[in-house]
Amino acid sequence: MHSRSLGQIGVEMNKTKEYLIPFIGLKTGKHHFEYQISNTFFEVFDYHEFNNSNIKVNVVLEKKSSLIELVFKHKGTVNVACDMTNEEFDLPIKGNMKLIVRFGDAFNNDNEELLILPHGEFQIDISQYIYEMIVLSVPLRRIHPGIKDGSLKTEALTKLKELTVKESKKEPEEESKKEENIDPRWDKLKQLLTDK
Repeated sequence: MHSRSLGQIGVEMNKTKEYLIPFIGLKTGKHHFEYQISNTFFEVFDYHEFNNSNIKVNVVLEKKSSLIELVFKHKGTVNVACDMTNEEFDLPIKGNMKLIVRFGDAFNNDNEELLILPHGEFQIDISQYIYEMIVLSVPLRRIHPGIKDGSLKTEALTKLKELTVKESKKEPEEESKKEENIDPRWDKLKQLLTDK
């Protein structure tokens, strides 16, 4: 989660208030939180890469005497356009991350795995961490699964296949030309190997 570089840091508090965890009233030990993420969540961050999204996020907050440990996990789908065909499809995504929250003199979130909150702080907004974890789990190349298994039939794919067939037909001619120019000493070496 590279130093809060993705999206807005100054996200309006009221829009992310359901992701505010008031840890001051929590007992020592583990506490479980669950969130259902859709496109309305990403709109808060002005992020519009997904046509649709359906992601479940689980957060385990462990309150210890001097620090708080958060473990985030997510699993679901985002609907995106295929990079090769522009066909829309549901891309499965999943991931996890860990965050340690300590207390110090001033707020500091420079380290992606450590958050320093000022003494006296009583709650934590985890929306930015959820946002970054999900966005960074989406692969850079988004390829429709139908391309791999051959079930996707589109005009763009048909054209691509025609072009690759033409290319591969050219290759054998080039190969035979290469073989004609082979040093005759190689032939003798080949014979030695096949005579065995």
